[in-house]
Amino acid sequence: MNKIISASLMCADLMNLQQDVTALQQAGAQYIHFDFMDGQFVPNMTFGTAFLRAYRKIGAPLPLDIHIMAHCPQSYFDAMEIGKGDVVSFHYETTPQPLAVIELLKKRGATALLAINPDTPVAVLEPFVEQIDGVVIMTVFPGDSGKPLVEGSFEKIAQARQLLNRATTPKILEVDGCVSWVNAPIMSQMGADWFVVGTSSVFETKGNYPAAIARFLRCVEQ
Repeated sequence: MNKIISASLMCADLMNLQQDVTALQQAGAQYIHFDFMDGQFVPNMTFGTAFLRAYRKIGAPLPLDIHIMAHCPQSYFDAMEIGKGDVVSFHYETTPQPLAVIELLKKRGATALLAINPDTPVAVLEPFVEQIDGVVIMTVFPGDSGKPLVEGSFEKIAQARQLLNRATTPKILEVDGCVSWVNAPIMSQMGADWFVVGTSSVFETKGNYPAAIARFLRCVEQ
């Protein structure tokens, strides 16, 4: 499966967002990763729903990979204008009815991913493996930007890939957290095919996106 780069919006040049996203797209990034936090499920808060709608209106070229870190994730779908072309992940830990949320996303035409925290076992995903479009393995705890990789993350990625490979249709395996030059190749070897990139890799170069993304793809395609 092709390797997909989802560039974290938190690391982009927000004062020149359209130009920066265009530069990322031209350099080879395929998605913009939008982190939404409610301040409760995770202690931090990032961009709000109004910012997301503004991103849609500026005509930025990259589609959205939206990561909802919030209780009752479906309550934000209208305000986010979730629809066809969006990739949306929500956390298993945030709802007693993950399947219902998955079905709501599918009805809107979105790609539905189920995310799990570092301390949540891969086994919880098994009942949903046919309904979801993929999984997000958090390799740091949500909201902990810049933290080191949680121990056991590589093994967890491999477990998730084994589970997804048993499904009847191909599934996405996205990794989010400390996707560095060192960690990304191992993540890829363990079965990850989507990578949320930030300051530990692509954005480390401060704008030299073509060189950074070419280097990243070489790392994960070995």
